[in-house]
Amino acid sequence: MKFSALLFNLLACSATLVVAAEYKSYRNEFMIQDGHTIKEDYELPLPHTYITQEELPDNFNWQNVNGTSYTTHSLNQHIPQYCGSCWAHGALSALADRINIASPSSAEEINLSIQWVLNCGGGVAGSCHGGSHSGVYQLIKQRGSVPYDTCQPYVACSSESTDGFCSKVDTTCSAMNTCRTCIHNGTCSEIDIYPNATVLEYGYISGFNKVQKIKAEIYARGPVAAGVNAEPLVTYKGGIVEDHSFWKKLVNHVVSIVGWGKDPVSGEDYWIVRNSWGQYWGELGYFRIIAGYDALGIESQIVWATPGQFTMHNYPCNEGGENCAGDTKGEAVQTHYYVDPSKYHKQTKTAAATAWRHLRGI
Repeated sequence: MKFSALLFNLLACSATLVVAAEYKSYRNEFMIQDGHTIKEDYELPLPHTYITQEELPDNFNWQNVNGTSYTTHSLNQHIPQYCGSCWAHGALSALADRINIASPSSAEEINLSIQWVLNCGGGVAGSCHGGSHSGVYQLIKQRGSVPYDTCQPYVACSSESTDGFCSKVDTTCSAMNTCRTCIHNGTCSEIDIYPNATVLEYGYISGFNKVQKIKAEIYARGPVAAGVNAEPLVTYKGGIVEDHSFWKKLVNHVVSIVGWGKDPVSGEDYWIVRNSWGQYWGELGYFRIIAGYDALGIESQIVWATPGQFTMHNYPCNEGGENCAGDTKGEAVQTHYYVDPSKYHKQTKTAAATAWRHLRGI
């Protein structure tokens, strides 16, 4: 073994020991499952290949684009009981944001079912004891789609969970646990034609000039899922996190980055990040962290995904769902197909990052 490789391994081991000794309040929730074999799946040009540094503004936030927020609502992974599903929250929140960005301006906010991922994602995406953001996107692409969250609301349980009431909950991957509804007499019915979204492509951001690459990705296509070391965030009280020590770059949690800003005092860039610990935490569920230093590992595990298509108008099921169980004979629904900004760039030779603005007329 070369000396440099040996030194790196020794330093990594030392970092693990230091972190373990210093922090004991947060368990690792970032884990790659054995079935997660396809880490990336894309062909289209990435935004950093057609958006220059000069095209990127000093401040950009999908929570406030000309007075409009395109982000989905904040979530809390810890209720109704603790579940280490940050990876699913970060991945689906970022994907749902991108769906809302791509939707017609009159569309209602779309949110995706995290519980379905927990029901059907074991071995590929993860469970209440950890998983990965890229695994979520592989799962959706392999299985075809993810239902909207009203099909399968979050109960914070997976098959191996024993916390709270989880031992009494059926979380097997089935039609009933993909989309269902129940009526007053206690009976439930599966819904076999339901609003859903697909994944077209997904991948990691790696290599040099990561800040520019991440900014271009967010600016052109929407928020991204990101790994982070959650230990220093447990007691976060607001402000910009500036700790970029080597010992605290080990990722154990997943969040989503929705934008960036520039500190008027220091001149340093920072990321605007959504967590999944509820709005009582941090800055209404968000935190800010210095950019360009891989602080808390925030730039080391960046994953993006683009939607393929998503339901805009559903097939109308009855309240009890009985007319949507079984063979629905392919009843038509209104589906919106995502158009990647790179296609606008190819056609117009102008800044592809403005594609969504043209669609919305802003």
